[in-house]
Amino acid sequence: MTKSNDAGKLEVVVNTVMGVKTDDNNQSQVKQIVGTKELDIRKILTYTLGTILQIGTMILVLGGMEQLLMLINNYPGCPNWVSTLLAGLFFTLLSIRSRIFSLLDNTRSRGSYDEIVRPKWAPPALAFPIVWMTIAVLRVISSLLVWQQMNQQFLVLPFIVFVVHLALGDTWNTIYTVERRFGAAVPVVIFGPWLSALIVTVIYWQVNPIAGIVLAPSSIWLTVAAILVFRIWQLNGMEPLYPVKLTS
Repeated sequence: MTKSNDAGKLEVVVNTVMGVKTDDNNQSQVKQIVGTKELDIRKILTYTLGTILQIGTMILVLGGMEQLLMLINNYPGCPNWVSTLLAGLFFTLLSIRSRIFSLLDNTRSRGSYDEIVRPKWAPPALAFPIVWMTIAVLRVISSLLVWQQMNQQFLVLPFIVFVVHLALGDTWNTIYTVERRFGAAVPVVIFGPWLSALIVTVIYWQVNPIAGIVLAPSSIWLTVAAILVFRIWQLNGMEPLYPVKLTS
């Protein structure tokens, strides 16, 4: 009983930190409507515009953080650890809740995962927020190392590529978790979160090899996730690998 209670408390804490809903009150439209074979151009434009706007917003925030910390560092008597603390909190926000900068619906819900056909080796639902929380910690540490190496600048290539990676991941979550478009999710996860994770890791490594090594597990996990997404697509109807129009 104690172990069960502890597991339940752990699940509540992890889901709260990562913003995962354990109920599924906001059921996906895909449960009430049927997909056609026709390409949904409107959805492609929505995903593209939403991603671009999120990237632009986060780049502006990077610039704002750079100006803020410049003011703090120039303030007489301000200890050096203050800027490091603020940078750490900022990277934590990006790593855990980057979706607050997105106009798309990025609701995390374990209900969607529980209801689909999965391969036998698929991790349990609780494993995902735990792994992502661990990766978030690695992202914060590696980003701080790069930030220090880049003379405490935010508006630099490594972090611009980093926010692009986060935005692509959020858009993929909209497609896969919220709208449950398992076909469209396959190419998006490969050319979006997975590929961009590799690029971020390489760029971080070029700036600071330790930062690249710290961030490398995220690429490994996304490789597993991409394979899982492909298998789920195979096991759940193999719909077209693009957003399709939906009909009642």
